[in-house]
Amino acid sequence: MEDLILTYFPELTQRQREQFAALLPLYSEWNSKINVVSRKDIDNLYLHHVLHSLAISRVVQFPAGSAVLDVGTGGGFPGIPLAIIFPEVSFVLCDSIGKKTLVARSVAESLGLNNVRVENARAESIDMKFDFVVSRAVTELKNFLPWIWNSLLPGKSDGIERGVLYLKGGELGEEISAAAKAMRIPAERIGINEISKWFKEPFFEGKMVLYIKR
Repeated sequence: MEDLILTYFPELTQRQREQFAALLPLYSEWNSKINVVSRKDIDNLYLHHVLHSLAISRVVQFPAGSAVLDVGTGGGFPGIPLAIIFPEVSFVLCDSIGKKTLVARSVAESLGLNNVRVENARAESIDMKFDFVVSRAVTELKNFLPWIWNSLLPGKSDGIERGVLYLKGGELGEEISAAAKAMRIPAERIGINEISKWFKEPFFEGKMVLYIKR
């Protein structure tokens, strides 16, 4: 199924191809010990987890040298696929559940991802500043943004507006309005990007990448 990734990312280096190919055996082995990916999803790992994570790269190309925080990473999504695509970007992957960070750390080490650090911690407790924050729908946006807003640097990173890239699905109008009001974010600072514009698989219908600019 790594061929699915090559369909949309044909420019991958040989090393990146090998890293993506290694994901299924690594997660399958871990899943036999710790149920970090649902049983049905392990058979669709590249579609449901890897390619979904990589949709973020269609919205923002993280500049070399930038720092990204992945909140609620679970077993390493979206952080690990993004770290493969952006080897010159530093990623901190955090989750409050220890067994999940154990898996994420092991997978990152097995892949040789020297640009990844995994923390068993809540986002609010990480004492660093970041250019971007990424996450996969860990909670409603109005609850999520206060956790991480002060961790984001203002302004631009190499000409790209810093901010949050949030994978979410469903009807989002009310949720976005509530978050914008609570955080006093102007509506024009929140971009809604349909993943089905880039990836043709039915799985992506109704799924979005929200880009909330800092």
